[in-house]
Amino acid sequence: MKRGRPGPSSRSAAERALVSVDSGIPAQTRHAQHGQQGNHEPSGQQEPEQPATRLWHVTLSVSGPMAPLPEVRRGLEQLAHDHPFLLTSRYAGDHAEIRYWEEARDLHDAAALALRLWGEHRSTAGLPPWETVGLEVIDRETYHQRLAEGYGPAPAVPVGVHPF
Repeated sequence: MKRGRPGPSSRSAAERALVSVDSGIPAQTRHAQHGQQGNHEPSGQQEPEQPATRLWHVTLSVSGPMAPLPEVRRGLEQLAHDHPFLLTSRYAGDHAEIRYWEEARDLHDAAALALRLWGEHRSTAGLPPWETVGLEVIDRETYHQRLAEGYGPAPAVPVGVHPF
């Protein structure tokens, strides 16, 4: 999944590249299913290899000056609306913790997206002017292994936005 800032893009449509998740079907088989021969596109060019994406569990911690609790809650609820994979948010007047799933090619991409989340949604969601003070990004297998062993980052509260 590619995400960007709301509003006009800084790059032209020609510069943007669409990324899709590999179907697991070899190119030859896909082309044969569509009546094409070999592993060439109709234009005669070979199909480029596309990196597979993975799911990453993200825990983002933010902190800053005291803010009114109703405003913090409203901002986090708007963030949950804007960011559909948000699992849970916990908050106080001077800090918050957000947990969600991110789809990315590798840990570096997932971490980069996570580090931009708060700043990119600050004005549109009405979030406090806090800074990121902590970040954990783990792959799906590690997340489930931790849960199975009883020491993982299981949500402390049900899905949604809740006070600490």
